[in-house]
Amino acid sequence: MELDKDLSARQEARVLAKQAQKAQEALGSMPQEKLDAIVEAVAKAFSKEAPALAEMAVSETGFGNVEDKIRKNRFASETVAEAVRGMQTVGFLREDRENRIWEYGVPVGVIAAIVPSTNPTSTVCYKALIALKSGNSIVFSPHPKAIVATRQAAKIVAEAAEVAGAPKGAVSCLSIPALQGCQELMTAPQTRLILATGGPAMVKAAYSSGKPAIGVGAGNGPAYIHRSADVKKALSRILRSKTFDNGTVCASEQSIIVEKDLEDTVLREARAQGFYLMSPEEAGKLAKLLFKPNGALSPDVVGKTAQHLAKMAGFSVPRDTKILLAREREAGPSVPYSMEKLCPVLAFYVMEDEDAVLDKVVQVLTHEGSGHTFAMHAEDESVIRKFAAKVPVSRFLVNTPAALGGIGASTGLFPALTLGCGAVGGSSSSNNISPLDLINIRRVAWDVEKTPQPQVQLNSDLVELLTRKILERLG
Repeated sequence: MELDKDLSARQEARVLAKQAQKAQEALGSMPQEKLDAIVEAVAKAFSKEAPALAEMAVSETGFGNVEDKIRKNRFASETVAEAVRGMQTVGFLREDRENRIWEYGVPVGVIAAIVPSTNPTSTVCYKALIALKSGNSIVFSPHPKAIVATRQAAKIVAEAAEVAGAPKGAVSCLSIPALQGCQELMTAPQTRLILATGGPAMVKAAYSSGKPAIGVGAGNGPAYIHRSADVKKALSRILRSKTFDNGTVCASEQSIIVEKDLEDTVLREARAQGFYLMSPEEAGKLAKLLFKPNGALSPDVVGKTAQHLAKMAGFSVPRDTKILLAREREAGPSVPYSMEKLCPVLAFYVMEDEDAVLDKVVQVLTHEGSGHTFAMHAEDESVIRKFAAKVPVSRFLVNTPAALGGIGASTGLFPALTLGCGAVGGSSSSNNISPLDLINIRRVAWDVEKTPQPQVQLNSDLVELLTRKILERLG
């Protein structure tokens, strides 16, 4: 029976890829105005269903909370639609008169989109909007743990797109949760690009498929509270970020780093805001639950509250506890708190001085999270410049909740749920992925070579004769 399932999954992927290619041929001939109308219709329909989809996602996966998932759904629909409104992605884009170049936007074609279990519905809307905006069709591959919510989200998007004029098959979703179906989709001849959001194994598979891929690396961003920061505001921002959807956003903070002189002040304010500093024994108990023996994050802890996690680990915390803190010194594969934890748990590092903080930030990110996100809370611009020149990330966030700032909800970055990590993070892009990442640029280049002018060679005797004649006339 398992073999039948695998074969059915492969066959379904082939069928949807072919349908998507036919649909993309129609989408590719549509003017920008028509694509824009489809995007607006999808965003409106999805936003209307945001609450129901949020409840479905939490019920199916057990990750996060309904209220914040509603916000994510509206971010992926309303905010993304607003960001792409007026953006030119297909047809004539611009003219460089000085260099005599015309640029045209060309859709890449059929996109295979991998959907994570942590953000199943919002990811569908976001990826569909940036794909349709740029004239591409898209086929979703859902995570087995979130297949019902993902398929419902894709259905809402597909129906709204078709009513607005998109061809059937422009948006579709695999229905059989099998790895073989996902692999078949990624390697299908019709697939031109893979948008991979998910675990490291899935992203690696996308890059190994032989197709162009835009994947993301692990998020493991430290948050540095500098001595020039407003400590109360800094911790309030970190609290807002790390508890948003119970810590399931990959851009959220994974550790707090402070200098020794600021330790007592930070801990005193942290306790007042609902942070709980675990004892070594309590931290040890929780550490055993965070990761599997193979090093993968345990799904049992993802998106759970601090209260729930403490209970799972067998210790009690005050009723107002929102985030669990664990003292840490090192970073590496044998140090659980130095890794990405998609739940309200943070490592707490105390360093001797500013330079030691910088070294620790780089160490943490080099271990995991290179190219992703770093948060800094400071008012001293000179130290911000110092760190910005050396911290290996694509998103360096200042005085903002990292989960919201990284995706562009509280910063001027493009609003995105796929965050490129650049070459240092094993990604093909360092952007917050937008429709402009899903097109190719066709350039019409005119000849600008200057034609050499013929040089007149004058005989020296002739020059002497002409000079004498001119002098005679003048004299």
